[in-house]
Amino acid sequence: MRAYIALTKPRVLELLLVTTVPVMILAQGGFPSLWLVLATVIGGSMSAGSAAAFNMYLDRDIDAHMQRTENRPLVTGEVSPRGALVFAWTLAIVSTVWLWVTTNLLAAALSAGAIFFYVVIYTLILKRRTEQNIVWGGIAGCFPVVIGWSAVTGSLSWPPVILFVLVFLWTPPHYWPLSMKYKEQYDNVDVPMLGATRHGSQVGLHVILYTWATVVSSLLLIPVAGMGLVYTASALVFGGWFIYESHRLYNRAIRGTEPRPMRVFHASITYLTLLFVAIAVDPLLPF
Repeated sequence: MRAYIALTKPRVLELLLVTTVPVMILAQGGFPSLWLVLATVIGGSMSAGSAAAFNMYLDRDIDAHMQRTENRPLVTGEVSPRGALVFAWTLAIVSTVWLWVTTNLLAAALSAGAIFFYVVIYTLILKRRTEQNIVWGGIAGCFPVVIGWSAVTGSLSWPPVILFVLVFLWTPPHYWPLSMKYKEQYDNVDVPMLGATRHGSQVGLHVILYTWATVVSSLLLIPVAGMGLVYTASALVFGGWFIYESHRLYNRAIRGTEPRPMRVFHASITYLTLLFVAIAVDPLLPF
């Protein structure tokens, strides 16, 4: 059971919860029904778990040659390729039907679209062909915000679109530092992650540009969704810290010192988590 749970990449599921539930609160202007939240989280978790399992099935050849992934269940043999594929398809079908029945057709369709994008567009088409793989493939990780919004409202509007763009812009400066850390491992399996194919200063510059774009996009939510003081302050303070860490990565790279990319990687996770906590808290306060 632990091996099959590992196929779903549980740490990725944590980010799904962080981005889904706050958007549902924002869409409702308060707390949605507990059942709707649970139904959406369960369906979204199965959907993300399906995409992760498909990804591990398709990448099992390169996972065996990377220290970061050599303990995954398909590499160790704890789960057979056939078992993983059946598990992935089962989660994909059940999650789509579940969301259709418990929320609405739009949320279910968006969930199916997220699986397709991660498995086909990112894993099969982009990952092994272009250093821009995570830029466009990362769109799959943007779907939880629109799924959460549509589960509450049955439609889409500008606030979830802005948040979709925010997560899209956040993904490269989140993942590129990780690929810098594991540069040799990506080189060994011929996966052209930008952090592995470019000099540290070039990667750092790309990280800076995307980080600034992420923070600017977060500020657009203030007038569009009528966000209050808590969100505004959080977007400015945490965004400023994220920008500082991205510049620090670049400055260390151009000086030829150890860039410490994992500082930016962990900072990106903390930034997104705190920003979405602010999104959840802001609509509940009178100011």
